[in-house]
Amino acid sequence: MESQPAKALVPRLIQSVKRNKIKTVFAVVALWFGLEIITLPFGEIERFKTSNPMETAFMREHEQRAKEDGKPFRKQQRWIPLARISKETVNAVIVAEDGMFWAHSGFDWFEFRESLERNLKEGRAARGASTITQQLVKNLFLSSSKNPLRKLKEWILTWRMEKVLSKPRILELYLNVIEWGRGIYGIEAASQYYFQKSASQLTRAESAKLAAIIPSPRKHRANSESRYVTRRSQLILGRMAARGL
Repeated sequence: MESQPAKALVPRLIQSVKRNKIKTVFAVVALWFGLEIITLPFGEIERFKTSNPMETAFMREHEQRAKEDGKPFRKQQRWIPLARISKETVNAVIVAEDGMFWAHSGFDWFEFRESLERNLKEGRAARGASTITQQLVKNLFLSSSKNPLRKLKEWILTWRMEKVLSKPRILELYLNVIEWGRGIYGIEAASQYYFQKSASQLTRAESAKLAAIIPSPRKHRANSESRYVTRRSQLILGRMAARGL
């Protein structure tokens, strides 16, 4: 049988909540936020020092969307060590996606400020500022949604990843898991699909074309001569030359 003190506690608790509605809301939000943070996959980041991810959050999201649309989902992915990927490809991707990759600690604050200023000026998301590490975090653990909590999780996990993993390892993971076309994940699968060769054999021009489609891998094909791919790949080649790469 429930004791008298316990019975009296419930009404007092209800009255306390009614009298302190704002404090109660803040307490609930703080508790929920704390649970969201402590359940972040910090352990998985540690494991990625020596093991490779079998799938990513983006892969699961793409598979779920395909099922909802009644379409088949076929994943193509072949893991390749960073040391075997063409240096031209590595340079092209860094120049295209994160020019300060080797220098920053996960966040490029100059690009962030420039992006914010341009987006505010144009009133839309005209320019992104995500680093390679941030993109990797989103691919591995999060989703394509843009809600504030997801962004906060991204920042926390990006900070942790830069503390735990080396730059070469982050780059190796990134090049092996990002999407390069519908169901095509990783540079080796992309190289085989578009150019029928290993990523170790990619030329400078082919590397630039692959780097060019990273922002919109389902809209553009690396082996096409479309205006977008041609223009963006030439821009990437120009940046590489300017850097002496």
